[in-house]
Amino acid sequence: MRAARFYDRGDIRIDEINEPIVKAGQVGIDVAWCGICGTDLHEFLDGPIFCPSAEHPNPITGEVPPVTLGHEMSGVVNFIGEGVSGLKVGDHVVVEPYIVPEGTDTSETGHYNLSEGSNFIGLGGNGGGLAEKISVDERWVHKIPDNLPLDESALIEPLSVGYHAVERANLSEKSTVLVVGAGPIGLLTAAVAKAQGHTVIISEPSGLRRKKAQEAQVADYFFNPIEDDIQAKVHEINEKGVDAAFECTSVQPGFDACLDAIRMGGTVVIVAIWGKPLVLIWQN
Repeated sequence: MRAARFYDRGDIRIDEINEPIVKAGQVGIDVAWCGICGTDLHEFLDGPIFCPSAEHPNPITGEVPPVTLGHEMSGVVNFIGEGVSGLKVGDHVVVEPYIVPEGTDTSETGHYNLSEGSNFIGLGGNGGGLAEKISVDERWVHKIPDNLPLDESALIEPLSVGYHAVERANLSEKSTVLVVGAGPIGLLTAAVAKAQGHTVIISEPSGLRRKKAQEAQVADYFFNPIEDDIQAKVHEINEKGVDAAFECTSVQPGFDACLDAIRMGGTVVIVAIWGKPLVLIWQN
């Protein structure tokens, strides 16, 4: 089968590789759709970050490059491994793409996302969605309704990122928030905040992305940080500043805009993955 594999920074290749073996407790999936995440782009431009290197194998999978990329995937079950009981061939599914140490509590209250050395399927190893097939432990495979289009279903993983970001902000009812960056993650973060009844401000320099955000109706205000004074615009809308700001760009001016816009006691949530150091200067 074909797969897009990470070899090193600036080196991603389409290879012919063997189809994965479905082991006991695993589910075989024909991948239908897989998004190209900003994280994948960071691996190409700045990596390895989550991907292993020849000198530093992934501590859980033991894998070294090349590794198959892709973690925003949907597909159809093609094989059921021994011991799997909650799924059947033909089910439409998405993958929760975690790699965690053996013995980790993966219940909803287990905070497994914070486990030591945790990583992601499609970055740290264990195959990836940018291949024709993948084999995944049953725990990470979630059945979805058959009438939910599989292309839209591939957005469930990035949507969960936006939802988690908004939850981490601990917003009260009808807060005012700033989303810096209207790429896919920024749009989905804004959509979650808007759906919860908050006033949403988007800052995005790309006219195309601002237009898409307006068409999607995920915010109340849309500003261009190249032409608009974001700090002034925010304080026109809310004199004290925003209750939460979501940094979805991984660039220093985006982070600075969040700090300029936030009210005293507000929350800045860094959603983006950074390939370079972030600078924080404390001032009275």
